[in-house]
Amino acid sequence: MSAPLHGVRVLDLTSTFSGPYCTLLLADLGADVVKIETPGGDIARHLGATTVPGMAAVFLNMNRGKRSVVLDLKSEAGRADFARLVPTADVLVHNMRPGAARRLGLSYEDCSAAHAGLVYCAIPGFSEQSPDADRPAYDDIIQGASGLAALQSINQDEPGYVITPVADKLAGITAAVAILAALRHRDATGQGQRVEVPMLDTMFAFGLLEQLDGWTFEPPTGPPVYPRTAAANRRPYRTRDGHLCVMIYTESQWRRFLDRAGRGAVLAEERFDTVGKRIANADALYGIVGEIMLTRTTGEWLKVLDELDIPCAPLAGYEELLQDPDLLARGVVSLVEHPAVGTVRTIAAPMRFSATPTVAYRPPPTLGEHNDEILGRST
Repeated sequence: MSAPLHGVRVLDLTSTFSGPYCTLLLADLGADVVKIETPGGDIARHLGATTVPGMAAVFLNMNRGKRSVVLDLKSEAGRADFARLVPTADVLVHNMRPGAARRLGLSYEDCSAAHAGLVYCAIPGFSEQSPDADRPAYDDIIQGASGLAALQSINQDEPGYVITPVADKLAGITAAVAILAALRHRDATGQGQRVEVPMLDTMFAFGLLEQLDGWTFEPPTGPPVYPRTAAANRRPYRTRDGHLCVMIYTESQWRRFLDRAGRGAVLAEERFDTVGKRIANADALYGIVGEIMLTRTTGEWLKVLDELDIPCAPLAGYEELLQDPDLLARGVVSLVEHPAVGTVRTIAAPMRFSATPTVAYRPPPTLGEHNDEILGRST
């Protein structure tokens, strides 16, 4: 059976995180992703743990299923090679600043002149329409500029970054969705188009989906903070012997939990007697839950909460999860052989299709590995 994007070719001029995550998703869905790298290669080749130079952990995890071509787009020969590739592609993706793309002859106008049906996707830090269009940006910068880093200061002394590069990866996911929509339009009309997914705009819209809260209205009815997710007591709860994650949400769940704990009268209190009041006073309510959770062990609570049909899960760490029997049995985590690196651990694509499955593991490429195959010459 063919993968969903079998037959779609993507020219991938991206580096680091946002663009490579976008094209990773497309590769997992079966697209032929041709990763065009500078002679020095994607900087991600040197990020994280490594056993073979140029094949570091971050690169291995972000670039499976892709083919690598080295082109010096600052040279006449490199630009000529690239010009021959553009008409063969369905999609082109880059995460350069707009000015840099124009200087290299990689603007939408340049590329669409050679291929009117091309879906051209740019993932800049800031929109081309913004006065900040040509400012450099990485994940940390966008977490700060989008309000996300300041949001973390609600329950700690200082603003902070989310540990995973969420702005990069979310922009990559959003870009992949946008590309699929543009391909649908292209298939229906034959018309390509330019797609722009600025990281700042993406994170701003993502964060404010619920956090806009009182500022949804004009005049505002309260601050732009959603009180439930901002509650200081919203955290894994301590038990007698560890931690447990619990999410009590509906009226019936609250009633079942508090009745079993002998605290049924809590729901009769004025500050908790409606859904809206429970959200507004979430910190106080979660504080009560925290007191109750200290009365039993994690194992005892898992049994009780399962009986009550209340969502819960033990607190897990990555080392534990990477050895989880269920994740191993389902192939979510697996050990595979890379021809240049040896045995590596990989995480499977999370999508599941009944008729068009995602592709099997294909090793991330060494630098310029596919020059001869794609350009008819080696590096």
